[in-house]
Amino acid sequence: MNFLRGVMGGPSAGPQPSGADTIQKLCDRVASSTLLDDRRDAVRALKSLSKKYRLEVGIQAMEHLIHVLRTDRSDSEIIGYALDTLYNVISNDLEEEEQEENSAKQVDDLGSQFTEIFIKQQENVTLLLTLVEEFDFHVRWPGVKLLTSLLKQQGPQVQQIILVSPMGVSRLMDLLADSREVIRNDGVLLLQQLTKSNAAIQKIVAFENAFERLLDIITEEGNSDGGIVVEDCLLLLQNLLKNNNSNQNFFKEGSYIQRMKPWFEVGDDNCGWSAQKVTNLHLMLQLVRVLVSPTNPPGATSSCQKAMFHCGLLQQLCTILMATGVPADILTETINTVSEVIRGCQTNQDYFASVNAPSNPPRPAIVVLLMSMVNERQPFVLRCAVLYCFQCFLYKNQKGQGEIVSTLLPSTIDATGNSVSAGQLLCGGLFSTDSLSNWCAAVALAHALQENATLKEQLLRVQLATSIGNPPVSLLQQCTNILSQGDKIDRRGSKVQTRVGLLMLLCTWLSNCSIAVTHFLHNPANVPFLTGQIAENLGEEEQLVQGLCALLLGISIYYNDNSLENYRKEKLKQLIEKRIGRENFIEKLGFISKHELYSRAAQKPQPSFSSPDHVMFDHEFTKLVKELEGVISKAIYKSSEEDKKEEEVKKTLEQHDNIVTHYKKVIREQDQELEELKQRINTLTSQNEQLQATVTQQVSQIQQHKDQYNLLKVQLGKDTQHHNSHGDTFQMNGIQTEEVSKLKEELEEWKNKHELLQGQLKEKDSVIEKLSSSQLEMGTTEQASQISKLGGLEHNNELQKELEMLRSQIQLQSVEISKLQMENQKLQVMNATADPLLGDSGAAATSSELEGRLEQEMKELKSEVKALSEEKESLKQQLDSSSSTVAILQDEKSKLQREVAESKKEQDDLLVLLADQDQKISALKMKLKDLGVPVEDEDDTESGDQGDEDEDGDEEEQDETAAVCYHEN
Repeated sequence: MNFLRGVMGGPSAGPQPSGADTIQKLCDRVASSTLLDDRRDAVRALKSLSKKYRLEVGIQAMEHLIHVLRTDRSDSEIIGYALDTLYNVISNDLEEEEQEENSAKQVDDLGSQFTEIFIKQQENVTLLLTLVEEFDFHVRWPGVKLLTSLLKQQGPQVQQIILVSPMGVSRLMDLLADSREVIRNDGVLLLQQLTKSNAAIQKIVAFENAFERLLDIITEEGNSDGGIVVEDCLLLLQNLLKNNNSNQNFFKEGSYIQRMKPWFEVGDDNCGWSAQKVTNLHLMLQLVRVLVSPTNPPGATSSCQKAMFHCGLLQQLCTILMATGVPADILTETINTVSEVIRGCQTNQDYFASVNAPSNPPRPAIVVLLMSMVNERQPFVLRCAVLYCFQCFLYKNQKGQGEIVSTLLPSTIDATGNSVSAGQLLCGGLFSTDSLSNWCAAVALAHALQENATLKEQLLRVQLATSIGNPPVSLLQQCTNILSQGDKIDRRGSKVQTRVGLLMLLCTWLSNCSIAVTHFLHNPANVPFLTGQIAENLGEEEQLVQGLCALLLGISIYYNDNSLENYRKEKLKQLIEKRIGRENFIEKLGFISKHELYSRAAQKPQPSFSSPDHVMFDHEFTKLVKELEGVISKAIYKSSEEDKKEEEVKKTLEQHDNIVTHYKKVIREQDQELEELKQRINTLTSQNEQLQATVTQQVSQIQQHKDQYNLLKVQLGKDTQHHNSHGDTFQMNGIQTEEVSKLKEELEEWKNKHELLQGQLKEKDSVIEKLSSSQLEMGTTEQASQISKLGGLEHNNELQKELEMLRSQIQLQSVEISKLQMENQKLQVMNATADPLLGDSGAAATSSELEGRLEQEMKELKSEVKALSEEKESLKQQLDSSSSTVAILQDEKSKLQREVAESKKEQDDLLVLLADQDQKISALKMKLKDLGVPVEDEDDTESGDQGDEDEDGDEEEQDETAAVCYHEN
């Protein structure tokens, strides 16, 4: 306030006093008038004076205007005037003429001071947010402009007030959905100021669907062909995504990267690019780089790179890269963008290696870019961009490194000379008279060797033909020759740039490669040149070269395998001690890290130099210096004994590393086997689950069929007297009529065998009867005949009991067979009732015939049960089980065969017993004949035998009748 008073103090000519008086009167009218029209007119007048008398209006009227905003909200017109007046007071966006008139007053900080007064009460900002919600154009638009101006003047303070305000950010997001383009466009500008350097607000805006709305606006405006609105939207998107990992991840997962592809669809006719289109496309490329920046977390960058490849964005960028007529600054930014999209991503790097330029014959894009890099007529920024692209192509890409180095090897060089390879371009740039080309080619070749000991050894095979008639020299030797010549060769550009580039290449080449160190030391001129450079006291420009020479000599000591007797580690250390001094050597080595350009290069991978003279260090080389500076300093002060111990430790560590590598390989193979087994287990598990589901389904179906069968069985049990068995085609749980017929045929075979056995028994019975009758005829004495009679009766009674037991068993079995026949009848009845082709009349007609046949079969089966004593149980199980199969029937058949064999054996035993008994009876008869005793009454014996014969005859007749009925069926 003191400043404001000082500006107002003192009289001045012109309309200043009258203007101040007028403003005072208008403020009084705003404060004291009761009529709304009077207050509105007064505020309108203040608005008209606010630009010319900004200071006076701000001091005297700000409180009254804020009061109007609070009390007169019902009138949109007065609110609009008040907001416009406050905007004129706070904003510094004056016209040029007004700036010239007020330049003497030096009131550039008036806006900041008035903003501080306005936001001192946080309720004012909250009130302004409420007014911005109003749909009325005369309220909303000036409110948006005023809030934007507040954010420009006091951004962090206003951001904090909006952040803590309920739904503060959400209210402002509604501006993007306004149908009026003026408000929507100014809303974008407001959000630009709101999201500057505030990650919390950036996240809220992003999750309020800002990406979707902004991309829609860009599409509606015509993408890169759009106007300044597209530029504003792109700037807002950069604010939301730059250095905000959460928003970047949200942008990728929301599939918004795919929507960026149409931005870069450039037609064949690239003439006449407007300045706005160049600006828009430049911002679009920068937005892509924000997503894949090397400073982002590696995981997030990699996922974005993969998404850009899969959606075709990388392919579209490569199309622009190879197109003609593209402006130089767009081409440069496109090269930088492609560089970061492919950096460290093997898939993208492989695709980039396959891109060809539309030339005749087609050339790889890498070769075309390298041609621009080593061409001194190309713009400096373009050459730096190509170098960055080449570095990114080789970053963590051993395959690409091998392809570049292979173009230098003798076996792969094109002898015809029709095509230029990348290796030839690099060698041409390395030995050209342009110092910047030398530096770029050296750094590019160093990246081809980065962290790849195999390629460092292969590059030693490269031979160069320096001139006609002279023998070829190695690439390593040629580099050292150029380095030793120094300023003798007239070059364009910096004096030390070429030597710095060659020294960086040699340091990268020799580091961690003992064979390359041996080749370097084998040239007797190299070590004296390095020691001479380090020992001299040169100017500031040469100090950097001295430091790099010290680094190269230190690498030659640290990675020396002592294979050359004259250049062993100990001798090189003694040489440094004598010629340079250890302290001086360490001091010269420290020149590198202390250099200003070294610190700049260490900040980020992209080479960014203000001019060609500042091109000195490469980012990856700064990492190498940081790694080796300390170990070289220690190596210089180590004694020979410590070196020996260190070598032993190194050997031990190498052996340990080999062992670890072996086990890692074994573990890797085991992991692969485990993965395969896991896959097989998963496959088998899924198959098992499918089979279990199938089994469960089948079990449920079987249960349903069983339930249906039981239900039908109950229903058919009630209707048995009306519907008997019928049909030659029925099926119940797998048992077919054909199987029943086979079963009947087997029963017929067993019946025939049973008849044969019965015939044999009858023959034996007849023999026994004859013997007994003969015994009766041959009696001698009465005492002998009684004794014989008692003995014979006892034996005959035993035989009769055994026969009675067999017959009772046969009768029991006949009862079981009858039950089985009843079950068979029920099954046939169920088939008859289930057949839709049979009518009720047909079933009734055949019912009586079937009953007669079944009665005959019953009689026949009763005669057959004598030979099926052991077969009865198995047949009952087969007929009762609804789920029996043909295999079970075969098993039962084998069981029946074993049982019949047992019955045969029992009958044979019985015949043997009868034969023994016959012999005994005959012997007794002979004795009775000798004594003259009668054995038995012949009439009783004949009557008993006759009864047995009658029974046997009846049974035989029944068997014949049953057999006839069976064959008829």
